Amino acid sequence: MEQLDYNLLFRWFVGLGVDDPIWDVTVFTKNRDRLLDGEVTAKFLRAVLDQPKVKTLLSDDHFSVDGTLIQAWASMQSFRPKDGSGEPPAPGRNGGRDFHGEKRSNATHLSMTDPEAKLYRKGPGKEAKLSFMGHVLMENRHGLVVDGRVSEAHGMAERDQAEVMIAGVPGRHRITVGADRNFDTAGFVAAMRRLKVTPHPAQNTAGRRSAIDRRTTRHPGYAASQRIRKRIEEAFGWIKEIALMRRARHRGKARVGWQFTLAAAAYNLIRLPKLLRAVP
Repeated sequence: MEQLDYNLLFRWFVGLGVDDPIWDVTVFTKNRDRLLDGEVTAKFLRAVLDQPKVKTLLSDDHFSVDGTLIQAWASMQSFRPKDGSGEPPAPGRNGGRDFHGEKRSNATHLSMTDPEAKLYRKGPGKEAKLSFMGHVLMENRHGLVVDGRVSEAHGMAERDQAEVMIAGVPGRHRITVGADRNFDTAGFVAAMRRLKVTPHPAQNTAGRRSAIDRRTTRHPGYAASQRIRKRIEEAFGWIKEIALMRRARHRGKARVGWQFTLAAAAYNLIRLPKLLRAVP
């Protein structure tokens, strides 16, 4: 608010004159709530993609899907037993607590800072952190994000959210969806086929049989999906590093999701000028 009061660039950006009084701070909080309630970021992403010149860049037939962890704005010190037991934190503003050797899980513990954040580890041997999970659906022609959302972090989140995003793709024609090997499960493959989607996950044959076979992998389109799907990491990299989403700056799934979807729309906007210039 102090910057808005004396910084002429800020005043110009929001449309205030030099002598106009600035708004009360509650204006920002009220507008933020309106943005959340109206799902404005999802509509903004859709509006960007619905531009006539942008539509010509999008593939209607081939997509990729993936998920990434977003560290919650909450420390491990805040992850305490739901029943109120356990050692209390030390006195002071940032009082520590010795939780080493304590068995903790989402079933018995809860973050006092962000109750919607879940304890989750990226893989075996990795450190467990309080996290959310961000999900992206990408079209394969130019690697633009066509859907983005945030969910609680758990083992089924990627596949559950992928099914929701793919079900929202317009039209009822058959499409393909590339994915990594975490999506190579019988349940996900069956769900895709019910949606008239040809699943192209990377085969996971580590000690078990893949849910897809040569009837899928022998086609050139499968190899193309496996090559192009890796471009989704470019979107995640930009969203995390440039849009500062490696760690959430809000608390709660709704607000983190609002920030993530806005960052996905910004990623498209950054890439579109170059793509549009290349169109004859």
